[in-house]
Formats: sequence, structure tokens, C-alpha cells
Amino acid sequence: MTAASRLRLFCHDLTSSARAPHGGRLDLARRSFPDAPQPWIDLSTGVNPHPYPLPHIAPEAWTRLPDADALAELEGVAACAYHAPSSAHVVAGAGTQAFIQWLPRLIPARRVAVLGLTYEEHALAWRLSGASVERVATVEELARADAAVVVNPNNPDGRLEQAERLAEVGRRMARNGRLLVVDEAFMDMLPPSSSLVPNLPNGGVVVLRSFGKAYGLPGLRLGFAVCDAQLAARLRTAMGPWSVSGPALTIGTAALADASWLGARSAELEQAALRLDALLAAAGFAIIGGLQLFRLVSHQRAAFWFEHLASCGILTRAFAERPSWLRFGVPGSPQAWERLEGALRVGHGA
Repeated sequence: MTAASRLRLFCHDLTSSARAPHGGRLDLARRSFPDAPQPWIDLSTGVNPHPYPLPHIAPEAWTRLPDADALAELEGVAACAYHAPSSAHVVAGAGTQAFIQWLPRLIPARRVAVLGLTYEEHALAWRLSGASVERVATVEELARADAAVVVNPNNPDGRLEQAERLAEVGRRMARNGRLLVVDEAFMDMLPPSSSLVPNLPNGGVVVLRSFGKAYGLPGLRLGFAVCDAQLAARLRTAMGPWSVSGPALTIGTAALADASWLGARSAELEQAALRLDALLAAAGFAIIGGLQLFRLVSHQRAAFWFEHLASCGILTRAFAERPSWLRFGVPGSPQAWERLEGALRVGHGA
């Protein structure tokens, strides 16, 4: 089987075994490449490889139902961290995925526009609600739909739309009773002015923020929706009580209040991403874009590289729709860097 055929098979299995293809499928990688060395190095997700140090978690966080006051405190800390108008505009949930699935149930929409090639769960959730989903190329086209989605900065290429431009689209959509969803899952390490939250329009816009990516704790399942107070209240009612676990309340509150930790990790990851750029360029990859947590590259032999790296126990993110693309996360340890450097050196000579 050729490398291209094996990559197509992996992408097919990835799509058929999940709602939408994602990184992080080490279970599938292990089955597809059973002879790869252990442990696997997962570079297929854009998650901080240096997680936030866990604070003390009281036993009651595990043995009691989550406390409403603790949830209110978390949402207040999140409002400060994201520069939201107030905690009444912030709703915490079990990851941004929870909001992606709930919004189509709360907002009737027949026509939905999604900007560019991006995170696929948005389009899937709206299609499952019965909406017709169209991929559009420009921000201006979004306002014609009943609901629109922008991932900003974009996953997988890091494209960043100006917050002022998105705010204007949101205001136009609000006047017609429509909704703009701005997924800022990778916004945390960019300046606050890049986010739409500080200039949130009064209605017509919901901004989603992920906790797990920047803080390296995706298994915690914590995320936030920032929107006008009326929609926030509807989201809280829809999601019901105890939508965030007790341990997540403790960890999320401590981490979001720790701005110095996030700033230091952001600077470190910026340098690590530049190091990754140099390694990939030396191996013949063209850098398309990315952020501190990942780099998107292209190569005419991307299928070969995906298979070669997987055979070395290194999982990257492939794209069935763009067979020349691969996405690399940032290695998280000296050993991971050494293995990646060695694999790239051997592959470049092949």
C-alpha cells in the first residue's frame, strides 16, 4: 500500500469513527501503526504541552455536587480574564463543544454560513439541526445567513480577522434577529485587543472560549460562552444544573486568575514555535500559518511524511480535503524534540 493510500485509509477511519475528524486519535494511530515505538508523541492537537500546575482540590469537590457559588466565582474570574462586560455575560460549560451543540437547538436557522475551511464540528452541529450549511470565503458574506460561524484565530491556519470587522457584522446580523458565532478557542495567547469580547455588541453575537487548549488540560472539559445577558440566561437554562464539575470549578478559577502564568507560557511557546518552524523548513516543508500552539505546513509528499512520522511514533494532523497539508503541535519535552528532529532528519534523506 502506498503512503497516499494509507493516509486516505487513516483519514477515512478517522471520519467514520467520530462525528467529525479530529486530532488526538492515538487509539486509531496505535491500531493503524502497531509497530510504532512507544510512547507515542501526539503532535496532532493544538494543546499546550505544558499544562497548568494543578492546585489543591478539596475532597468535597469530588464527593459533593458542584457548588453554585463556586460556579458564579468561576464565571466572574472568566469575565475578568476575557474582559467581558460582567459575569452575567459569561456562561461556563463542559467545553466549548457543549455550546457548539446547544446553540443550533436554541437558535432557529435555515441557512448557516461558515467562514473558510475550519473546525468541522460547527458545520456538523448546524446540519444535524436541519440547517443548510455553506462555506463562504469572505466575512461580508456571513451577514446574509440566518446564523454564521467564524473561528478566530482560525484552526488550522491561524488566520485572524479584525475584531472591529466582526463586531460590525454582528451588529448587522443582530438588527435582523440573526446570530454570529465567533469561536475564539485559540485566542488566549494573543493580545486582548484581538478578541471580540472587549467590544461585544449588545446582542447578535456569542463568543466561545476554550480553557483546555491554552492551559493544557483538555480532559478537564471546560469552556465558556460570552454573549448578551439574555442569551446567556437561555444557555444556562438549557444546559441545566451542574454543567461544570467540582474539580473543574477549582482548577479553572485558579488558572484564569493566574495571568502571569499564561503570559510566561505564551512567550515560551512563541519561541518553541519558531524552533519548530526552523526544523520543518529544513526538512522541506512550506509554512502556511499557525499560532503558538501549532504550525500548518504543506509538502508535495505530505502522505509520505505522515506515514513516516507515524511509523516513528509521532502523530500529526492530516487533512483529507487538503492532502498536501499537515499540522504539527509543539513538542513538550527534550525527548520529544529529539525524536522529532531525528525523524525529520531521516525522512528528509529518504
